This record gives sequence, structure tokens and C-alpha cells, in this order.
Amino acid sequence: MAAFDFISEQLHARKADDLLRQRVCVQNTTARTLTVAGHSYLNFASNDYLGLGDSVAELKFAAASGAKSSALVTGYQACHAELESYLCELLGYEAAMLCNSGFGANVGVMKALFKDPKIASSSAVFQDKLNHASLIDGSLDGGAKLERFNHNDIGHLRSRLEKSKAAHKLIVTEGVFSMDGDSAPLLEIHALAKQHHAWLMVDDAHAFGVTGEHGLGSAQSIKPEILVITFGKAVGGQGACILGSKMLIDYLLQFNRDYIYSTAMSPLLATVNLVQLKRLQAAEQERQSLHHNIKLFRDKMAAAGLALMPSNTAIQPLVLGSAENAMQAQTKLKAKGIWLTAIRPPTVPFNTARLRITLTAKHQQQDIDTLVAALVEVL
Repeated sequence: MAAFDFISEQLHARKADDLLRQRVCVQNTTARTLTVAGHSYLNFASNDYLGLGDSVAELKFAAASGAKSSALVTGYQACHAELESYLCELLGYEAAMLCNSGFGANVGVMKALFKDPKIASSSAVFQDKLNHASLIDGSLDGGAKLERFNHNDIGHLRSRLEKSKAAHKLIVTEGVFSMDGDSAPLLEIHALAKQHHAWLMVDDAHAFGVTGEHGLGSAQSIKPEILVITFGKAVGGQGACILGSKMLIDYLLQFNRDYIYSTAMSPLLATVNLVQLKRLQAAEQERQSLHHNIKLFRDKMAAAGLALMPSNTAIQPLVLGSAENAMQAQTKLKAKGIWLTAIRPPTVPFNTARLRITLTAKHQQQDIDTLVAALVEVL
């Protein structure tokens, strides 16, 4: 039996029962009419009950108001199809599915994959212990056995995989971890996945746009079976996208309840996201500036005797131990004109409360000097 063979079986069953869901690309829509494949129709499927969505016709983005419906009713429009196609070509995938948030994307994937109790009972999800809450929640909602492995610990993951008798194994990790700022050893994890006939899912929210060639993220050299990217970080937009094989995306169209029963991404956001993605490709100078600032900050902190966690990304955590220490430092820094976030349990483990410092390409050297000096004084 091949891993995840249930996907093709259930797609065939759906088709045989005339239940296979498919998206229709809507070219134009109002509260009254819509256009599909050049034909105009009276629209009795819109959720734009008061027609207020049509009032944006005077704006520059006249065709990019609210989606007015779910993607499987009339909400899937040309701008969505264009954005998905662009991402598939950019990242080398067959198909894609836009989501309104990264959290919803992560939860939706695992709830859909392991919705069937029979499948869940023969499946296991292997998650890094520091994975984002959305990934953990997705596993808990999905029903498959959840196996946690120590953070970035290849040996521990290998041991977990070797002991597992699951027919369907899914390894889940972040590309760059949101609270520690370090990167997953994706090449080693990918090799383990292949060795154990497992699939790999990577949430690349904090790496996409920043790391890799042309900012294409940490997973571009391995192409995991499931890739989730978000537009709300480096892209400067909003929402997320799931990328995978056509068979996987077709499966999610049938069983991803978060997608099926949500209003589609706003066409305005889809348009903005596509513009931002194209700008992202040309943002080499900005990426260089960011990496320069990261090195500058770490060098100055080391010279000041302040120990940061091992991170070469824009996320630079400074662990202070107790939640009280972190909150006091945050308050004192705020009084000095510096806004930092104190991250406390349960978001991070007990006794690892921290200041989560994030750097950008727009920071100047004097900004970093001021920050380090304030940290020295406060701590």
C-alpha cells in the first residue's frame, strides 16, 4: 500500500458519485450579475445583500471589491486564478489554494487530510515541538496520532519515524521558527521523509521573501509535498497559500471545510498580493540591507555582552527567563521610545520568556545603536 493512496481513491469516489467540487473562474461580479467565460448571468448566489460592494466602482480597484461568496460558489475570480498560477510557476508546484490566513491554511490542511477516522487511525503527524500553534491545532483537530520531536533534533525525529507503524506519515515543520528565529534543517528532514515514505509539510511564513534565491524561501531546494506561504509577512500583503500537487489541491477542495465554507479572499487583496509578489522578486537591495542589519545588531549585542539566541533571521529573541522580567524590560524600553514585545508562556516554554526583536531593511545604524544602548541600560 502506497502512502496517502487514499487521496486518489476518495477523489475517484467523489467523481463517481457526482460530488466532485470544482471552482468556476468568475470574470466579473456585482450584486446583480456576474460574468463567466464571457457570458453574463443574473446573480442569485452573492452574499452582497445590500449591494454595498458595488459602490467601489469609482475606485482604482473597481473590479477588486469583496469576493461576496465562497470560492466554490461565485467567489473564485480571475485575480485569484492569476495569483495562484503565478505562485505555482514561481515555486514549481502544480496547483495552489488561496486562504484568508496562515492559521486557517495550516489548520485546514490537517483537518482535511485526517478527517476520516479510519484514515486517522492509520496515520501519524510528526511535529517539531516549537511549531506554530496553528500547526499543533491542526493536528489536534485532524485526529491522526500526534508525535512531537525535540526542536530541530534529527536523531529524535528519526527515532520517532523508525518506531511508527503508521501507513500515512506527515512530518511538519516551520522553515524559520517564529519565536526562536532559527531555521529548520530542511535538507536532513527531507531526506528522512523520503527514507520513511513520509510526506513533508513546511510552513514557510517567516522565510518566504527573505531567505533563498530571490527570496523564494527556505524550502525551494527540496519542494515539500505541502508548502504553506503567507502574504502578511515579507510580502506586505494579507492571507496565505497552500501549494502542492493537483491531486492534493483537488482533495482539499472536497474536504477542507475552512476553505469551502469561508468567503473567498478579497479580490482587492489578491490584486495587492500579486503586485507585492512581483516587487518582492526585485527586492535584492532590501534583502541585503536586512541581512546587513541582522549582522550589525548581533555584533553590537555580542560586544555589549548581551546573549541572543542563535538566529540569523530577522527574528532576534533575547531570553530573560521569567515573564515578570520580560514585562518589566518591555515597560522600561517603551519609556525610552522603543516598542518591543514581551513573549511569555504558554506561547514559549516556562522560564524562557523573552523580548522578541524583529529587524527590517528600513532600520538605520543609529536605530540599532539606540536599541542596543537601551537594552544595556535596562538589563
